[in-house]
Amino acid sequence: METKTRAEEPVGKPVSRVDGRLKVTGGARYAAEYELPDLTHGVLVTSTIAHGRVRSFDTKAAENVPGVLAVMTYQNAPKVPGYQLGAESSEKRVAGQELRIFFDDTIHFSNQPVALVIADTLEKATYAASLVTVAYDEQAHRTDLAANLDIAYRPEKPDDYSRGTADAYKQADVRIEHEYHTRMHVHNPMEPHAATAVWEGDDTVTVYNKTQGVSLAKKDIQQLFALSPNNVRVHSPFVGGAFGSSSRIWPPEMAALMGAKLVKRPVRVVAKREQVFNLVGYRPGSVQRVSLGATADGKLTGITHHAFGSTSQYEQFTERILHPTKSMYQSPNLNATYRLVGLDMSTPCWARGPGETTGSFALESAMDELAYALNMDPLALRRANFAAVDPETKKPWSSNYLRDCYEQGARAFGWEKRTPQPRSMRNGELLVGMGMSAGIYKSDRAAASARARLGADGSLLIQTAAADVGPGTYTILTQIAAETTGIDSSRVRVELGDSAFPQAPPQYGSHTAVSVGSAVHDVCQQLKQKLAELASTAKGAGFAGVSMTDMVFSNGGISRRNGSDNVAYGTILRQSNLPELVITAESKGGPELDSVARRSFAAHFVEVQVHPVMGTVRVTKMVSAIDAGKVLNPKTARSQALGAATWSIGMALMEEGIVDHRLGRYINNNLADYHVPVSADVPYMDVIFIDKADGVIDPMGAKGLGEISMVGLAAAITNAIYHATGKRIRQLPATADKLMG
Repeated sequence: METKTRAEEPVGKPVSRVDGRLKVTGGARYAAEYELPDLTHGVLVTSTIAHGRVRSFDTKAAENVPGVLAVMTYQNAPKVPGYQLGAESSEKRVAGQELRIFFDDTIHFSNQPVALVIADTLEKATYAASLVTVAYDEQAHRTDLAANLDIAYRPEKPDDYSRGTADAYKQADVRIEHEYHTRMHVHNPMEPHAATAVWEGDDTVTVYNKTQGVSLAKKDIQQLFALSPNNVRVHSPFVGGAFGSSSRIWPPEMAALMGAKLVKRPVRVVAKREQVFNLVGYRPGSVQRVSLGATADGKLTGITHHAFGSTSQYEQFTERILHPTKSMYQSPNLNATYRLVGLDMSTPCWARGPGETTGSFALESAMDELAYALNMDPLALRRANFAAVDPETKKPWSSNYLRDCYEQGARAFGWEKRTPQPRSMRNGELLVGMGMSAGIYKSDRAAASARARLGADGSLLIQTAAADVGPGTYTILTQIAAETTGIDSSRVRVELGDSAFPQAPPQYGSHTAVSVGSAVHDVCQQLKQKLAELASTAKGAGFAGVSMTDMVFSNGGISRRNGSDNVAYGTILRQSNLPELVITAESKGGPELDSVARRSFAAHFVEVQVHPVMGTVRVTKMVSAIDAGKVLNPKTARSQALGAATWSIGMALMEEGIVDHRLGRYINNNLADYHVPVSADVPYMDVIFIDKADGVIDPMGAKGLGEISMVGLAAAITNAIYHATGKRIRQLPATADKLMG
């Protein structure tokens, strides 16, 4: 029987998005697009101070607007059982709900929700919200991270780490010590955060919201309102971008839930763009002190990394800022600490490459500085300190093709053309610089479930509660199901984003394809096993006494390995008097996962051109070589790398949440003043996938992809700027004022 080549298999092919037509024709429905009977609209009124208390409300003018149903404040808001926990009891409140909106008169940050105006149209609610006046008793606030390092504290879940001798870098032949600053970054997805809540009585609720994890959202809502699991349903089949910002229940969703309970009608709340800046998380700022010591030939002998990150006053948000330092390079001595600085601002949250993106900027900048101190090629320095096993855990890697990333990336980029001296390369009057960096990011696998429903017509439906925030999850799961079952992908349909479907983890941390993909693979394998059992007993199927190992599953049916005629799956079901075959399966890794260190790797190469007087920077060439295991779809994978590169350009050159510390609030909370890259800022990018399967993490051989594409890349850009100009950027972003002259 003819064997398919890999190029003909659904997995590994550059398949276009199966949900693409729905999206471009408007058929995909997003959180604010569900039309429901008796729908009302809620508009948030937010605080104008950063810290203090509400003294009084004047809501009469708003309540007198025709069509207004209610103005909700902490004084008349429905009670939330989950809010009563915490300080008032021994039981802990729902994670992520440390901020209890409409609970009391305390103001924790500027732009905090203090009222919700509910009306029968959005226009009426918006107008009425403008009429609500609030009087405050203002108190002194702190919003500046760098100015408040003296109040930094060790978090409840510390991430400190050490091996060998502390501060061993001080005894090294060559050493560098520098401080690096990163700014707050706002996710700013195209789709604003929105939620529509519909209560049936007091104990059953349906929520149409923007979330990266309907299973997690359902659990949180259930706990918050003390509901039965069967009485909560969350819908989020399409998400218009998130990058981590839809990873928990935020104030707009809570406002919709509480408002709908108050007026006993469906309530929709859509966050305004300026509210997206601080009501739904952001990448926290950081101050990092990195010291490296090495022998004269470039072998690291000591690393010290002290990191400070911002968080809110009411919650401890920590991220993996030290993780690249722990595992990226082999060094016998390392000590690292992570401290939090509580500010009168809202809680940050995960942003693409959470922690690792921030930490790798400092580490990879320091490695570049060390290379210059050693008079050594930056790529050669990284090669010399390659870690053959995980330096943190001493476990072997599940797979590690970072050396391939170095080799293939450098060759494609033309690294050999680089002259070492800063300001030594030009294109006419423009200074040319070449920089590089490395990246490392975890590759986890979480438990996930999926349901496979095979119809008598031979079609296959896959259902799982996973999300698709844009990486192409619908497409990849379709490919996995098609390849595993041998059903043409045109006859496979995937449904996502409904909490009534089998449980799946939230889509963040680069583990959806690995986790949910494994569930789809495993449930399809069980489906095949059941089909084999039916085929061997069904009258007329011709497989009596034939074992599954002697069956071939392809072209939507079963044949014998000796080349017998293919019997369609639908025929087998009909012969077995079954209208359909439904199987649900959970998939999770075994003990083999704990025996290895699971990471994805990358090497990034960047060329920039800088005007020597004006200080303007243009990225002219980018190459990323990525080890993410077997690539399930090169087309959607490359799209992920392009998105990571775009955000990295923003991080390195333009993005920063600017706070007026006198007022404690953002002054660039809009897309006109918060600068993000546009098409003209992004050059053609060469993305190289090593595409070697990982034999441990999952049955497809894949590893995490979305995050690793960004980790380290901002440093490659600023390293290139140094090579071009001789000016080291240690405080992002690298704006023209820092480079002029």
